Amino acid sequence: MELADKVAVITGGSGGIGKAMAKAFLREGAKAVVLADLSEEAVTAAAAEIGCDGITCDVTNEQQIINLVEQTLSKHGQIDLFCSNAGAGAGGLLTDADNTIWQHQWELHVMSHLYAARAVLPHMIERGSGYLLNTASAAGLLAAIGSGPYTVTKAAAVKLAEFLAITHADDGIKVSVLCPQGVNTAMAPKSLGDGQTDGIIEPEQLAQCVVETLREERFHVLPHPEVEEYVRRKGDNVDRWLVGMQRLRRSSLGDD
Repeated sequence: MELADKVAVITGGSGGIGKAMAKAFLREGAKAVVLADLSEEAVTAAAAEIGCDGITCDVTNEQQIINLVEQTLSKHGQIDLFCSNAGAGAGGLLTDADNTIWQHQWELHVMSHLYAARAVLPHMIERGSGYLLNTASAAGLLAAIGSGPYTVTKAAAVKLAEFLAITHADDGIKVSVLCPQGVNTAMAPKSLGDGQTDGIIEPEQLAQCVVETLREERFHVLPHPEVEEYVRRKGDNVDRWLVGMQRLRRSSLGDD
């Protein structure tokens, strides 16, 4: 997809990854970008800074996503690219992350993508073209040690993107899933000592990778290219990969 003359919607758009993508899309000649975020103050300020539309939206509320799509179509007449990008970190394992945390991560990282697809696909299918970009994480392809709710829901986000790509290819719909490691945003890891990231990149670097991947219409958007090799190794021998991850966990806990 070339972004020139396209209309894009970006949830989680008031800062970090979402804001950087909005700026990159406009530099590429996008006809319009619509930012959506939970905080009215934040999304209004971001939209004013960038020069685009800003709409308040809780992505865990399906009706609000429907309203976001309807408002965008009413004003711009089309949605070519929907970036379902909102997300948040959550630590904890099975015993110290309660059901509320698990449920919220599920709603934020999985159901929000489902709601977006349900809302925008009828329009895209009618036009015979459209692009869904869902933000997951390298944790969804591999694992984030010490963060069960985040890892599991991001893995489900990857699988949902795969399902959408398989199901709607014949409708003219393209799908990509964004799977970064550390990015210099509010969610960035505080240190690199646990070996869970190959470096923290700037949101602008990630946004450029997104632009290039959309142009090539590849499924995985990997701002950290090392992740591709890790996924390949995991696929070659999952038992060996699990042993390696177990060793990494013990090391991060100081048990080795």
